[in-house]
Amino acid sequence: MAKITASDFEIIGENYIDRPIYTDKKRGLKEVLHGKPIISIIILTLIILGCIFLGNIDTSTTSLYYLDHLNEAPNSQFYFGTDSLGRDIYAMIWCGGRASITIGLLSMVIITVIGVTYGCISGTAPKKIDIILMRICELGNSIPTLLIILILVSLMGTQNVIKISIVIGVTGWFGLARIVRSEVRQIRNSDYILAAKCMGVNFRKLMLRHLIPNFVSSIMFVVVSSISTSISMESTLSFLGLGLPVEIVSWGSMLSLANKALLMNTWWVIVIPGLFLVVTLSCITNIGNYLRKEINRGDNNL
Repeated sequence: MAKITASDFEIIGENYIDRPIYTDKKRGLKEVLHGKPIISIIILTLIILGCIFLGNIDTSTTSLYYLDHLNEAPNSQFYFGTDSLGRDIYAMIWCGGRASITIGLLSMVIITVIGVTYGCISGTAPKKIDIILMRICELGNSIPTLLIILILVSLMGTQNVIKISIVIGVTGWFGLARIVRSEVRQIRNSDYILAAKCMGVNFRKLMLRHLIPNFVSSIMFVVVSSISTSISMESTLSFLGLGLPVEIVSWGSMLSLANKALLMNTWWVIVIPGLFLVVTLSCITNIGNYLRKEINRGDNNL
């Protein structure tokens, strides 16, 4: 690297100090990691790994129940204590986290597929069809999501992870569809889009190759945030007694014992699952906010 000194320039002003100036400077690890949600990524990774490797428990067997240790506070044998059924909360946390995170991920996939497809169809459709599709979307968005989910859940009978994920997914895509439609409307008359249509490219290929790559960064925050929203919705349903059955444990179903725990003064039954839930949702939200800031910064530099 060439070193530039003051002799290369005309010096103007008093009290000038002759010191070498470097045109390039390597960024240290601290500068590279500055502003990134490293702590959130590490914590979320540890929780996911714990759910994968420590959550492989058959909750339908009686071996999980310690009937001689009901409502025991955290101790050396039961790290997080036991609940009113004698279940080890430490084991239930990882098993329940697996179900909750699985529901969040499956719901996110459903929301993304439906929202992106619907938005692309509306964005490329003629004006009259676009208006009709957007009115349907606005109608669905105007009805409280929880109300729709409660109606669907009551009609579907016994729930499981797949059913809960589908219900949450098919009721949570309206906002994403509106964003995708807006992005597609901005690029629909671009030269490469018109050229692809003239070449007879079908809609699926047009969407996958030309539309999605140009707005994927704009929807990343919404997609990531849908994971935490779905986990929260499952917890709400389980707390209301309309979520997963007793034999399928989730963080939400563990929190459904809150009323009984408050009466019996067993704080660990509520605090520990609630803490894991809040920390997980906070980490996902922090990562989503970072992605949004980076996307906005990139757009401002264009």
